[in-house]
Amino acid sequence: MFLPIDNVPRDYAWGSRTAISTLLGLSPSGAPEAELWLGSHPACPSRVRDIDGPSTHAQTLDTYLAQTGTPPLSFLLKVLAADTPLSLQVHPTTAQAQAGFARETQAGIAVDAPHRIYRDESAKPELIMALDDGFEALSGFRDVAKTITVLRSFAVAAEASGDPTGAAALTDFVGHIDRDGLAHAVRFALTSPDVQVAVSAVVGVARRGPQGVDSREAETVRWLSDAFGTDPGVLIGLLLHRVTLKPGEALFLGAGNLHSYLRGVGIEIMSASDNVVRGGLTTKYVDVDELLCVARWEPVAVPLWPGVTEAPGVVAFHPPVDGFTLYALAQPGEGSVIDAQGPGIALGLTTAVTLRGAHGRVTLDRGEAVYISKDEFPLMASGTGRAVLATG
Repeated sequence: MFLPIDNVPRDYAWGSRTAISTLLGLSPSGAPEAELWLGSHPACPSRVRDIDGPSTHAQTLDTYLAQTGTPPLSFLLKVLAADTPLSLQVHPTTAQAQAGFARETQAGIAVDAPHRIYRDESAKPELIMALDDGFEALSGFRDVAKTITVLRSFAVAAEASGDPTGAAALTDFVGHIDRDGLAHAVRFALTSPDVQVAVSAVVGVARRGPQGVDSREAETVRWLSDAFGTDPGVLIGLLLHRVTLKPGEALFLGAGNLHSYLRGVGIEIMSASDNVVRGGLTTKYVDVDELLCVARWEPVAVPLWPGVTEAPGVVAFHPPVDGFTLYALAQPGEGSVIDAQGPGIALGLTTAVTLRGAHGRVTLDRGEAVYISKDEFPLMASGTGRAVLATG
């Protein structure tokens, strides 16, 4: 079955007011439109459309699946459009999620309480593929020597501009990293009031101009400070890789990867979980001890995740986890086979892409989405347009 679905974008404050509506050919709401969710996640399930007419929204996809005896989708597909940075955050392993969920449940913390971290027992790996040029993110700790060099350049610039107190605070923060490691430095940043002097120093340097500081590093600080002032996450952001994705490039964010999306439009696929451990750049609850337990504190390579061309016009992103795969379709050749197990969600990005299954077919125009039942797989794709397909 190819079941038409739709949804309303979520209005998180960091969202673009125009990007999702422009991409999908919809009328903008006038409010921020941060994420369009396509899936059966109970927090914002897709709405089932009438096959021969506009959506009556009388039924949601999670209800439809339950009524037909079909398990909920293990994944969630999103269109994400960020105008300003998201919070610094990290996601747990399955074992950490199970232990945390049991611990908070036993403590009597309501699942919807603002200080609850573990709202389910699942890991939350994510993969995001850029749709526009210049999707920007912070992701994973970079080489410590590089980080120390960057922070020292800010300290030198602060001293040169008449801020010796800020320069000393930055030098002290470098000492925490050099002597005690990244985890200790992040704990210090999130718990010590003294860190505000260092944060103010890097913000001041970034706003005054390069002064021997790498312009890209200064730009990162300005973006974070514009959104969050002197939040300690501004300083923590300088410990991470700054990644710029071109259209069609992807990042995989596994358990323990501290990250923040900065700006841009992308397609995100993830496990259908709500488990987020925040680490700054937010007004929401930050549990420093849990962050220290969940995050990975060793430097990592930039977590770019390559796609694999599996058929003409079909590029697959297979992350190193069970539960989901993302396919990018661009003018798929007649009879291009998508050899997936299903079920799936497909979204048209331009006109037109046709998907044929074992029992039916659908032609997706711009902004149209469908749920695809497992018995339709594998699929054959063709057309002159672009679409994305998420499968479990």
